[in-house]
Amino acid sequence: MEKDSQFFSHSNFLGIPPEIADWSKSRFVVLPVPYDHTTTFQSGTKKGPKAIIEASAYIELYDEELHIEPADSGVHTLELLDVTADPEETLYRIQSVITDILKAEKIPVTLGGEHSITFGVVKALRDKYNDLSVLQLDAHGDLRKEYQGTGLSHACVMRRISELNIDIVQAGIRSISKEEAEYLQKANHVFTYYAANIIGRDDWMDEAISHLSGNVYITIDVDVFDPAYVPATGTPEPGGLDWYQVIQFLNRVAKKRRIVGFDAVELCPIAGQVASDFLVAKLLYKLMGYTLLNK
Repeated sequence: MEKDSQFFSHSNFLGIPPEIADWSKSRFVVLPVPYDHTTTFQSGTKKGPKAIIEASAYIELYDEELHIEPADSGVHTLELLDVTADPEETLYRIQSVITDILKAEKIPVTLGGEHSITFGVVKALRDKYNDLSVLQLDAHGDLRKEYQGTGLSHACVMRRISELNIDIVQAGIRSISKEEAEYLQKANHVFTYYAANIIGRDDWMDEAISHLSGNVYITIDVDVFDPAYVPATGTPEPGGLDWYQVIQFLNRVAKKRRIVGFDAVELCPIAGQVASDFLVAKLLYKLMGYTLLNK
């Protein structure tokens, strides 16, 4: 599939024209969720979905690693989700849309927005898959019981998911609170791989994958990357993973498990600095390819 820059559709992921991105022909459905009601330190993640879609228009559709054009499977992009300041209502809307995507036997790809949106996606997936597990790539544990007066904060999203009795594998973690550390000591279904123990290594990957069930949802907080790679995030942490380690791990996951959906969250675009936007867009496209080629 060749893209002509004169005919980019800037409302579609990858910039592919509407006739190619038709719902009925698409394997993947992209849901942009411009929500950042509970963000801390720096706001602006609501601008993330639009920035990812705009950057994605300049990705080469041919994947030189996989020797395919994943876009050939079809990628349909929905309109920006209409969100509200009410977290419960926003999560309900996300869950409803994802449920419709799953009923159509398509793979949801959600663009954040803050990390709290992942809870709505996982609730929909949990209703479809009995053996669902979640792989979280992140700098932060996000396991607080409550933060700044709400249990639906981005800092609590994995705690809410863990309460659904879903196994969670966390990788790249390098910032947790005392409360979260104490929770991890007794949470036998949350498996944490700290960044300091895995940087530059791959001997942990198969063990991490062994804790995942047959159907896996992948949530990627972009601050899992070192800020040298992705400075455009609301709560950057030093010492993160790099591009090649992340895609190596994701490829290995896809070879051993079935990926049933994925998201990228917490991109906080910086005016004039589009490298972060492009990295996130390409990472999602990579995941589409891995999902198609592997298990």
